[in-house]
Amino acid sequence: MNAQSNPHAPSQVRPVEELDSVVIRFVGDSGDGMQLTGTGFSMAVAKAGDDFATHPDYPSEIRAPTGTLFGVSGYQIQYASRQVFTSGDAPDVLVAMNPAALKTNLPDVKRGGIVIANTGAFNAANLKKAGYESDPLEAGSIDGYRLYTIDISGLTAKALADSGLARKDVGRCKNYFALGLMLCLYSRPLEKEIAEIEEKFANKPLFANANILALKAGFAYAESTEMFAVNYQVRQSAVQPGTYRSVTGNQAAALGFVAVSQLSGAPLFLGSYPITPATDILHELSALKHFNVTTFQAEDEIAGICSTIGAVYGGALGLTTTSGPGMALKTEALGLAVMLELPLVVVNVQRGGPSTGLPTKIEQSDLLQAVYGRNGECPVAVIAANSPADCFDCAIEAFRIAVKYMTPVILLSDGGIGNAAEPWRVPRVEDLPRITVKYRTDPEGFQPYARDEHLARPWVVPGTPGMEHRIGGLEKHFLTGAISHDPTNHQRMVNVRAAKVAGIAKDIPPSRVEGPAGGELLIVGWGSTYGAIAQAREQLAARGVAVAHVHLRHLNPLPPDLGDILARYETILVPEMNLGQLSRLLRERYLVDAQSLSKVQGKPFKVSEIVDHVLELSKGEAHVQ
Repeated sequence: MNAQSNPHAPSQVRPVEELDSVVIRFVGDSGDGMQLTGTGFSMAVAKAGDDFATHPDYPSEIRAPTGTLFGVSGYQIQYASRQVFTSGDAPDVLVAMNPAALKTNLPDVKRGGIVIANTGAFNAANLKKAGYESDPLEAGSIDGYRLYTIDISGLTAKALADSGLARKDVGRCKNYFALGLMLCLYSRPLEKEIAEIEEKFANKPLFANANILALKAGFAYAESTEMFAVNYQVRQSAVQPGTYRSVTGNQAAALGFVAVSQLSGAPLFLGSYPITPATDILHELSALKHFNVTTFQAEDEIAGICSTIGAVYGGALGLTTTSGPGMALKTEALGLAVMLELPLVVVNVQRGGPSTGLPTKIEQSDLLQAVYGRNGECPVAVIAANSPADCFDCAIEAFRIAVKYMTPVILLSDGGIGNAAEPWRVPRVEDLPRITVKYRTDPEGFQPYARDEHLARPWVVPGTPGMEHRIGGLEKHFLTGAISHDPTNHQRMVNVRAAKVAGIAKDIPPSRVEGPAGGELLIVGWGSTYGAIAQAREQLAARGVAVAHVHLRHLNPLPPDLGDILARYETILVPEMNLGQLSRLLRERYLVDAQSLSKVQGKPFKVSEIVDHVLELSKGEAHVQ
């Protein structure tokens, strides 16, 4: 559809400036709908077929006081004509809905970038809450940026004067005005967003009509005002043919778990207690019960994992999800699952800690807990997803390992992955790995702890004729399952459980090394640092700095070829959002001088931070943004 036939497309009266990429950040109060605005813009980008990555940023306090610095909520998106690895280091455009949002986010904006400020919120009370002694929009503190002042609040109220909404509800529509403005400014049509609003508010037509009016008003304002000299358009990206959808990490994980159930024919059970930022997996799976999925919202974390253990004992694929302190509460029952040798998966969507910590912020600080954090000799397989879309594949891989080896598996994600969105190419069913679930039904020669070539014991559904057996938390005889206090038997069982998890290494594919096969520097990463490291390596290569990168999915056991890879490089650098947990594991296992690049700020790595550090290691000049 061209602009002439589409009344809601930008009129193209202004010249259009083509861009290779753009980073946009929407910020305002937690009640200003910035997540909805950012999601709406990202959906418009997704439907146009562009590659993108997002980073939602929520305040840690529930119902933080309006207008305060710690109550600011944000949503950042980068989309481009090339492959997008991260949501961007620094915004090209900042849409600030109040003074607090401006103050906390302006330092991040690129010099010369666009700042759009909602003057309707820059009143004396809000300026005081943000710590401004005078109005920054008039005091010259925005020098060095392209400032556009728009009374978004007032224009929204004017557009909805006859909408029938109460004044308070009218104020809640200003996010759609901001969205319409940005859709016009970046050459995006409205039809698909209008359809989204109609679907979202299908049961509230008054709100649907008001939000559509606000959206159109913002679009029309951007189209007609003389303050904008140009419109912008990001060049179309080349994408691999296929069916795509926008997906967050939590959504992708939920779809992956459903896929496992469908591939194996076994029912899926989720026992979970809601906790930020893992709760969306529970939400997503509870809407997919027609795929033989049972969800149980437990009264606490302990009940969540214990109900899952019971479901797995009964023959279901068992899943429990959590984050931060919830993982600590599951620890005792996870040890029980190790003793029972049952295949369940624990998802930890990591967040800032310790204790309540920064519950809405990103961190990778639970790795050592995942590998070691249980009493006794209690080995558990650990894998980690590196992006939102990768959560789908990791969900399948976690259950593949759990079922094949009859062992619990921890899948590590984090708040950045779980909440962020990116395009996901929907796989063909025939391309998915096979998941085979075998329940033992033959009583001939049955022993509860007899083992196959993978050291996995048989999975027997209770009630199977002739297959009565005992399992539990007390140590068992290595074959019969009878309680045993024999010292040599305990040594034998401890050794075999450790050997079983170590044996998973045989199933780990060869590690993929990006860059030179040997040389001066290798960057080793895991989890959500992938995008920043991958883009940093590309930037360094363009500057003539040869750097290799290997990213780990399997963290316990580690890949069998990793030691040989590490030995081929003079320096090993490990960027992590913790104080050096993977670097510690690499030092312990391979006796290499793995250097840690740590960031524990509740924010993801910037590409420039990794580039700068590598240039310092290489005795080059530091990159200046």
